[in-house]
Amino acid sequence: MKNIKLVTLPALLMLFIVSCSSVKVLSDYDKEANFNNFKTYAFYKTGIDKAQISDLDKKRILRAIETEMAAKGFTKSKNPDLLVSIFTKEQEQVDIYNGYWGGYYGWGWSPYYWGPGYGYGYGSNVSTSTEGSLYIDLIDTRNKQLVWQGKGIGTLYNSGNIDKKEARIKEFVSHIMEQYPPNAIAAK
Repeated sequence: MKNIKLVTLPALLMLFIVSCSSVKVLSDYDKEANFNNFKTYAFYKTGIDKAQISDLDKKRILRAIETEMAAKGFTKSKNPDLLVSIFTKEQEQVDIYNGYWGGYYGWGWSPYYWGPGYGYGYGSNVSTSTEGSLYIDLIDTRNKQLVWQGKGIGTLYNSGNIDKKEARIKEFVSHIMEQYPPNAIAAK
C-alpha cells in the first residue's frame, strides 16, 4: 500500500505541473482548401518581420516550426505551396489574492481590551505574469489566401534561462501544429 501512495503523489504532482504550463490552442481553416495539395513551404519574411518580438525569439519560433513541418512531411522550397507567417501578442496579467494570512500574538487595542492578546491578520498578495499569444498562419501561394491559422495562448516565462525559454517556445509551436492539418482532427 505504501508503494502505491509513493507513486501516486509524484504522478499527481507531475499532472499539476503539466496542467499549469499548458498552452490553450485554437485553430481555424478554409473549408474549401484541399490540404492534401500542400507539400512544400517557405517562410513569409514580410509577415515575420512585423512580429514584435526579438530576432532571437523569431529564430527560435521558426526553428520549432521547421521541425514540426518536417515531421509532417513538408519540405522547404524556393517555389512553395504554402507561406508560413507568424504574429505575436502579449498581455500583462495581474492577479490579486485577498484573504486571511495568519494570526499573531502581541500588544494591541480593541474597543473592549488593551494589552497583550491574539489577533488576526488579513492581507493581499499581488502577482503578475505575461500571457502570450502566438499565431501561425499558412497562406496558399497560388491564390495568396490564408488557408489555416493556429493560435496558442499561454503564460510566458521571463526567466534568464535560455533553455527553458526555448523549451517553452517549442511547446507552444508543437501544440499549435498538432491542429494541422484540420482534416486529420476531424477524423479523430
